[in-house]
Amino acid sequence: DVATIDEAAIMAVLEKVPDPEIPVLSILDLGIVRGFAEDPPRVRITPTYTGCPATVAIELAIREALDHAGFRDVHIERVLFPPWTTDWITERGRRRLHAYGIAPPSPSATAECPLCGSAETVEVSRFGATPCKAQWRCEACLEPFERFKCH
Repeated sequence: DVATIDEAAIMAVLEKVPDPEIPVLSILDLGIVRGFAEDPPRVRITPTYTGCPATVAIELAIREALDHAGFRDVHIERVLFPPWTTDWITERGRRRLHAYGIAPPSPSATAECPLCGSAETVEVSRFGATPCKAQWRCEACLEPFERFKCH
């Protein structure tokens, strides 16, 4: 029954949906879930950017998770405004990025190396494995790492 859909239950389901490009993050950690709305019941998501190739995969993963949990009547709504910002990544998401070896986004001109903690780092390439990340190198431990771009 649509009238008895519990937002907390929906969010508990979404907490288990990983980001396909960074599987240590849930889509809630990443901040792309904008919330739940009713009439009709729907999960509102904002992709990290309009052309993100992972958007369809994320929507399919959400659909599968909702269906598996018995929420077949809940729709998925893609919301493009306001645009997603790295400010929406949760603190837990930032910690998980760091633990995974990806420097979380920061307005700082340098990144902290997620491997040794040094601030002696340089951007090697603005383009990383995905459009959301850039390639960096630590001058202290000499290891390469990715940094989530701010936007």
